[in-house]
Amino acid sequence: MNEKRRGWALGADEYRRRRAAATQASRAAAGQADADRNAQREMTGISWDPSQLDITRIREVGVTKARHRFRAALPDLIWNAAALEGSTFTLPEVRTLLDGTTVQGKRLEEERQVLALSEGYNLVDELVDAGEFRLDKSTSDRVHGLIARHEAIESGHFRGEGTAQGGGTVQLSTGGYVDGTPQDELPARWQLLMEQLAEIDDARMRALVHNAAATRTQYYFDGNKRTARLMMAGELMSSGYDAVNIPHSRRLEFNVALDELFRTDDATQLIEFTISCAAPGDGLPARPGSSS
Repeated sequence: MNEKRRGWALGADEYRRRRAAATQASRAAAGQADADRNAQREMTGISWDPSQLDITRIREVGVTKARHRFRAALPDLIWNAAALEGSTFTLPEVRTLLDGTTVQGKRLEEERQVLALSEGYNLVDELVDAGEFRLDKSTSDRVHGLIARHEAIESGHFRGEGTAQGGGTVQLSTGGYVDGTPQDELPARWQLLMEQLAEIDDARMRALVHNAAATRTQYYFDGNKRTARLMMAGELMSSGYDAVNIPHSRRLEFNVALDELFRTDDATQLIEFTISCAAPGDGLPARPGSSS
């Protein structure tokens, strides 16, 4: 009996020792995770938890096939991008407009937005085809200069680089407002972002982080989300991965993830959501409006 009690007591001591060690290790890991995320935020303006992200859903198919699928899905991609901004164009109407026929009953502003998106998407495809796409400011400015030229106060350069000043405030889907990065901090913020992205080996993660960081920082007066998503598409395709289409049918989820990003600077939910929009299976474009 005494031996059994002594053995049990020794077991309890060992249990307490191991539990204390595990607690200490957990605290150390948590401390390291906090330090990592603080470093992410300092460099990019956002943080993210890699352990929550499965980037393998974004499939590698080769540059040629990725471009082919991108071009095949262009009307769907453009329609979804416009619909997420509130456009009333339907997918058939977008196809009609891209074929060169004016759609009756639509506002000129909406028509211009769709055509500008088409030019931006074609530019990215052409740059990838020529091996000239770069995840840099020059390319981002060119894309923005096309897709937002009818909407932004000034297009093709960061806030503060032209004559207009200010901007960057974002309205949440819940009605509140969040400020973007002050315009005088944008050049330094971009440089730090580029340095951080250079440390990320996987093109998928680079593209996802850039998309979230550029969206949060609000480098431009308008068209930030569209520009960031197109830059993400270019980075993915130029590395042989399928571009990701965010369907209008998942707009609510998208807005919730964006609200989380803007309120907390935590991009994990937005990145996770974006990954979930990647085409499943063989990487073929999802059906229009599909939640896949």
